[in-house]
Amino acid sequence: MAPRLPALVSRPIGFAHRGGMAHAAENSLGAFEAALARGATGLESDARLTADGSVVLHHAGRFRPPLPRLGHRKVRAAGRADMPPGVLSPAELYATCGSAFEFSVDIKDPEAAPGVVEAARGAGREVPKRLWLCSASLALLEQWRDRWSDVHLVLSTRRRLMEHGPERLAARLARAGIDAVNMPYADWTGGTVVLFHRFGVQAFGWDAQHDRTLCELLDAGIDAVYSDHVDRMMDAIARYYD
Repeated sequence: MAPRLPALVSRPIGFAHRGGMAHAAENSLGAFEAALARGATGLESDARLTADGSVVLHHAGRFRPPLPRLGHRKVRAAGRADMPPGVLSPAELYATCGSAFEFSVDIKDPEAAPGVVEAARGAGREVPKRLWLCSASLALLEQWRDRWSDVHLVLSTRRRLMEHGPERLAARLARAGIDAVNMPYADWTGGTVVLFHRFGVQAFGWDAQHDRTLCELLDAGIDAVYSDHVDRMMDAIARYYD
């Protein structure tokens, strides 16, 4: 497949990690609403599939039922009605919070991906352009690119996992039409960002929790940051770009 060369953003996306879990319960409606109120330009969450085929925004994959003696249950083995109150679907998030934000979704269960894309398309014609599907599997991302041309795709990885080095990986991502690579802040340098940019691949950095790490990523020319602390993140971006 010929590489798509996405336009690199001039101002980084500020993704509220799990809705900004430093401010409210992770992946809760309160967290997402508070993140947007604090100026976050993106929301981040995780998608899993329930036993009856519903897509839910849930990170851990296990939850505690109302009766503690029952122990934890797996999301994949429970029905949508069995989930604790407050667990959202992507469609419910869009219906409540609108769609004027970038949405990064870590696909924990590959079978959840179609439901996430469907929810974005149902929220508006332009919404899929603001959807970023993330996976650690490059082969899976390549399959999704053949299936969906209207969403962004992101490889979640680490520097130590690049068997043949970042340049070979960047070239493969460009050929496959994968839009971005996402690594923890400690794996990024200015040179690595430039390398991926040279191939038209955007550079995303996660676990940016403190002013120092946020500034290091911004100095490196990163295209998006993920943080639990939405206020710190957006303040750092504003100081750097304003």
